[in-house]
Amino acid sequence: MANTARLKQEYAERIAPALKEKFGYTSAMQIPVLKKIVVNQGLGIATADKKIIEVAINELTAITGQKAVATVSKKDVANFKLRKKMPIGVMVTLRRERMYEFLEKLVKVALPRIRDFKGIESKLDGRGNYTLGIQEQIIFPEINIDAIDRIVGMNITFVTTAQTDEEGFALLKEFGLPFKTAKD
Repeated sequence: MANTARLKQEYAERIAPALKEKFGYTSAMQIPVLKKIVVNQGLGIATADKKIIEVAINELTAITGQKAVATVSKKDVANFKLRKKMPIGVMVTLRRERMYEFLEKLVKVALPRIRDFKGIESKLDGRGNYTLGIQEQIIFPEINIDAIDRIVGMNITFVTTAQTDEEGFALLKEFGLPFKTAKD
């Protein structure tokens, strides 16, 4: 728990004042904050094998430290052999302490383990939020490579209170996300 307090403390002591100065905010309430991190895995192949969802829930729970839940389909799609309310993915929403723990683990441990890593794309969604796609779950130290039977990717969405992409980018950069530079 010491790490969590450190990241939160770093936000209060260093990141928030830096953003306030950079963007000229008059109130502390204007400073962008990281609200939540959503980790999502889409598993369309789970329509054929129900155990895939259970394995994915266990892996995502181990990675994030919070129980993952199955996501279900909203409608029938005959071409994909999909029925309404069939489990087709897993997700977990992290807030507060667990969010900061996961963010630190992602930046300091998982991302550097990606082969030929040169940074992540710097395209935000227009409202200051950012989604990062990861190809393999094996970059996280909690995953035992010998125990997995299938490599799956995931999307990690960082939801902020930033009003613009520039503010959201500055916040995430201060938290240590390794964005690609213009020359890469």
